[in-house]
Amino acid sequence: MKRCAWPGEDPLYVRYHDEEWGRPVTDDTRLFEKICLEGFQAGLSWITILRKRENFRKAFTGFDPAAVARFGPKDVQRLLKDEGIVRHRGKIESTINNAKRALALMEEKGSLAAYFWSWEPPAADRPQRMTPAELKKLTTSRQSIAMSKDLKKRGWSFVGPTTSYAFMQAMGLVNDHLHDCEVRAEVERARVKLKRPR
Repeated sequence: MKRCAWPGEDPLYVRYHDEEWGRPVTDDTRLFEKICLEGFQAGLSWITILRKRENFRKAFTGFDPAAVARFGPKDVQRLLKDEGIVRHRGKIESTINNAKRALALMEEKGSLAAYFWSWEPPAADRPQRMTPAELKKLTTSRQSIAMSKDLKKRGWSFVGPTTSYAFMQAMGLVNDHLHDCEVRAEVERARVKLKRPR
C-alpha cells in the first residue's frame, strides 16, 4: 500500500496514519483530547504521545472537559507522579486551564466542533497537489495563526500556530495526505460527505 512516509514501519504509527490522521472529526471530546495532546507533544515526537495516549486518557478522565475543569492541586500532584504520561507541570496545568476555557467556548458557540471547524481553510488556500516538498513547508497556515491568536486571547495555552496546524491536519480540517497516498482519496470522500458543524 502506498502511504505517506512519516509513519515509517511502526505498526502503531501506521495504523494511526491509515485509520485516524486527517479523517474529519466533529466529536467535542476527541477534539479537546487532540488539542491537549498536541500541547503535550510540544518539543517531543507524536509517536511518543501516541504510545502514551491510553495512559493520558485514563489520567485525564477520557478528556471530558467538564471533569478535567474540576481538577485541583491534588490532581496536579497525582499527574506529576504518573509515569504513564508526560510529567510536565506547565502542560498539565495548561490542560486543566484549557478545559475551563473549552467549557466557556462550548457555551458561547454551542460546541467545540462549531468553533474549530469555523477555521477550516477555503480550497483556494490549499496546495493544488500535496507533494513531500509542499508538506514540509506546511507547518502553519493563515488560519492556524489566526486560530492560535484567538485561542490565546480566550485564555488557552500551549496552542501556538504550529500546534494549531498539526491539530487541523489530524482532525481533518485539511487533507495533508500526499497525492500518491492511498488514504488521501478516502479522507477526501469523508470530507466531502461531512456536514460541517455550525
